[in-house]
Amino acid sequence: MTKTDMADWGWDTRWDEAFEGFCEAGLVPGRVTLEHKHIYRVMTEEGELLGEIAGRMRHEAFGRADYPAVGDWVALQPRPADGRATIHGVLPRRSKFSRKAAGSTVAEQIVAANIDTVFLVHALNQDFNMRRLERYLTLAYESGALPVVLLSKADLCEDVPARVADVEGVAPGVPIHAVSSLHVEGLEALHPYLGRGRTAALLGSSGAGKSTLANRLYGEELLLTGGIREGDDRGRHTTTHRELVRLPEGGLLIDTPGMRELQLWDADAGLDLAFRDIEALAADCRFGDCSHAGEPGCAVRAALTDGTLPEARYRSYVKLQKELAYEARREDPALQRAQRDRWKKIHMQVRKGPGRK
Repeated sequence: MTKTDMADWGWDTRWDEAFEGFCEAGLVPGRVTLEHKHIYRVMTEEGELLGEIAGRMRHEAFGRADYPAVGDWVALQPRPADGRATIHGVLPRRSKFSRKAAGSTVAEQIVAANIDTVFLVHALNQDFNMRRLERYLTLAYESGALPVVLLSKADLCEDVPARVADVEGVAPGVPIHAVSSLHVEGLEALHPYLGRGRTAALLGSSGAGKSTLANRLYGEELLLTGGIREGDDRGRHTTTHRELVRLPEGGLLIDTPGMRELQLWDADAGLDLAFRDIEALAADCRFGDCSHAGEPGCAVRAALTDGTLPEARYRSYVKLQKELAYEARREDPALQRAQRDRWKKIHMQVRKGPGRK
């Protein structure tokens, strides 16, 4: 049987170095392409296998982030005869796009791992929302991958250059591409991000056109899509899971379900980068601890007064700051409880003694 060339799936010499310890244990690498509830689809040299988490790995997991995510490289023991494998570890991630898990639980949800580019898909129709885009940019900067804004459904927009200029105002220096999947326009500009072994993730709100775009890049109807809903001009959300696919041109693409809510997770550095214009103004304030609430010599208030800093952008910045501070306060007790639970497991193993089950 022909072996799969793992370089096609993003493997390189840096991963060789990270895998040395696992190699000594007789394990082989694989990349997670699809995550189910209790099982993973993993691409290996032996082809595609279904991977299950080893009992010890499950027992020692600190939280959700210790489990594999789509895009992760894992160390596994393959059983190609029955198409299965046991996953024993996750290699250190080079990048990850994370958000706070939905609901009241304080936990990280890794949406995509080991990505080179984050395609932030934002529709140019009635659902166009600059404040939402700022939120996505904050997490994209935090991910460690290159953020690229894709303004989809350009065929539904009467003034594309004006929208591009608006986005440039909140995403200085970020590549911006207007595309139309319906008319297959603008897609050639995406090819440089999708070379052999390079991974991009499509991220955006429900109905932004991610699956249609993925199908155009793939060259066939790989993923289900829905049309525009009547009444609000929003697309129907069709993707229900995250999946890594290899494109005919050699690149790798992760399509993700649309996000109806995107709560921040540990994104202080990303916030600073996404709002670097405000950070630069704050550095010119007379007082280093300026709260921008009326102190003399406040450069931020001056920019708000003369209109060089839009009020809506500043309100968005303050809102995201408050959200991060709130989540940090909530996270501390949760981390303490998780740490206590982890040590309880360790102490139980110590009391049992070596070799005892």
